[in-house]
Amino acid sequence: MKKIFSMVIATVLLAIASCSTVPLTGRNRLSLINDSALQQQAASAYAQLLSDPKTKVVATNTVETQRIKTVGARISAAVTKYMNANGYGAQISNYKWEFNLIESPEINAWCMPGGKVAVYTGILKVTKDDAGLATVMGHEIAHAIAQHSAERASQMMAAQGVGAVVGVATGNQSETTQTVINQLYGIGAQGLVILPNSRKQELEADKMGLAFMAMAGYHPQSAVSFWQRMAEASKGTAKPPVFLSTHPTDEARIAQIERDLPEAMKYYQK
Repeated sequence: MKKIFSMVIATVLLAIASCSTVPLTGRNRLSLINDSALQQQAASAYAQLLSDPKTKVVATNTVETQRIKTVGARISAAVTKYMNANGYGAQISNYKWEFNLIESPEINAWCMPGGKVAVYTGILKVTKDDAGLATVMGHEIAHAIAQHSAERASQMMAAQGVGAVVGVATGNQSETTQTVINQLYGIGAQGLVILPNSRKQELEADKMGLAFMAMAGYHPQSAVSFWQRMAEASKGTAKPPVFLSTHPTDEARIAQIERDLPEAMKYYQK
């Protein structure tokens, strides 16, 4: 029992010591994984994706690609200025921003650690204009700036550590009992920690994205219209129950964005 108690204390102390602050929101995040290591992996994966013959990268001389690069450049410049001015410059010192448009019907976009961004042509029918595009790109860039990938990896590592403690604690139980307990722990960790934190990250990316698009000169009010269009576009699509979802409901997301708008407007520069 003393050994188990020591393991629990060690796990808790490690988690407390391994925290850092999210820019703009000030939230403490778990940082067991170094984001710089993920940046190197992301750069390699991004290069492989673009060189894959199956990936249809839209030529840079098209109007759509130029829009992606222009909006991306404005937001990344605003983000870099904000980070450097507020003591977070070291976190993005190795960022090499890159923006590409990929031909795909998928309504999607993403930003890897290190500033590697991809926008799929399928989402352009929802973004409609530059402000809608800035909403998407601001949100995805916010995920990278908040180091959400590293945080999720850290949460998984911490969960595995606690799982090991659970395994030791149930070592004297029957094999059937151990299996049941481990399964329940896995469900509990996923439903009570990992998925709720994923939904919180999405809302945090919304909040940060609003500020980033505002800093770049795009009116944050446009985000409400965009997410309303996204909600409409996803109608009829089967969705898991909220407690099993990685994303908040459309209603919850739009309501939170509307609450965050006054703060975002403080950053708005025409």
